[in-house]
Amino acid sequence: MCSGNEAGAIDARPLMSSLGAQRAIAPANAAQAQARYFNSANAFNVKLPVVPAHAFDDVAAAALGSGQTTGWHVCDQSAALGSPSAATTPFMLARYAHIRQGQTLDAQFLASGVLCFVIAGEGWSRTPRETLNWQAGDLMFFAGGQPLVLGALSSQAVLWVVTDEPLYAFTKARPSTQPEEMLPTVQFKAGDIRHQLDLIHASRPDEGTSGLAVVFSSEALQDGRNILPTLTLSLNSLPPRTDQSAHRHNSAALTLVVEGENCHTRIDGQAVGWQPWSTLVTPAAAAHSHHNAGNTRALFLIVQDGGLYYQGRTMGFEFLG
Repeated sequence: MCSGNEAGAIDARPLMSSLGAQRAIAPANAAQAQARYFNSANAFNVKLPVVPAHAFDDVAAAALGSGQTTGWHVCDQSAALGSPSAATTPFMLARYAHIRQGQTLDAQFLASGVLCFVIAGEGWSRTPRETLNWQAGDLMFFAGGQPLVLGALSSQAVLWVVTDEPLYAFTKARPSTQPEEMLPTVQFKAGDIRHQLDLIHASRPDEGTSGLAVVFSSEALQDGRNILPTLTLSLNSLPPRTDQSAHRHNSAALTLVVEGENCHTRIDGQAVGWQPWSTLVTPAAAAHSHHNAGNTRALFLIVQDGGLYYQGRTMGFEFLG
């Protein structure tokens, strides 16, 4: 250990940690005045608020209410996170879109992309590049930064929408709007998703396989198995009366309850009961598991900021016995 002091002498020097942020002695310009200096005793003690585990049951119920007007219902934990902008976790934001028949919602998300799952109803989406029709059970990906319009064809439509807006807000980045630099739009039809799920359940899992899940990607990103460079997306399933093994990973997770009765998720020892279409937050590195005590198969969508950790070789997935 380096003390910089001779043995036995009384050291009256100030502690390094007490020095605080230091500035240029005599800045000659604005760039020099911006400089700040820390040291090895005070540079690594930054304390951030804990990411709360949470179930947005009330937000989901409000979004699904038949009397709701067209609008967004945001799963916002920014106050708890100390974030200056809306955030569900430090890098992800989930919200519900409620659209009444004949009406539209307009958005232009400052994010690398937009994930949309159709909870109820039928409708259409339009970007400068294409128009898609969709129905309940469909999944879609749109590149961020571009104008996006969502419209309802049925009496009402409800969608679950997830982006990495908090990451972009943190880095003050802006998504490219140059067509050649934007990821293509992707649509996963409900029938195709169910077909993939049936294929998985008719197969024998490899040794060490974690769960029975459809993992979504695209032609552009299939090498990384991601839906976005930053985010992963999967539809997980649990057979009746089945418990998932406890595990942890360094990515945070947003879980949308799709189907399941008498189910719960255990996060750091606390049981969180499932409510229809609720969004559950599993903080990064939290020990967690999913449990189905019912008589029907449970389905749940999971978005993680796993793309960041896979690329950084720091996913840290482990079973907990």
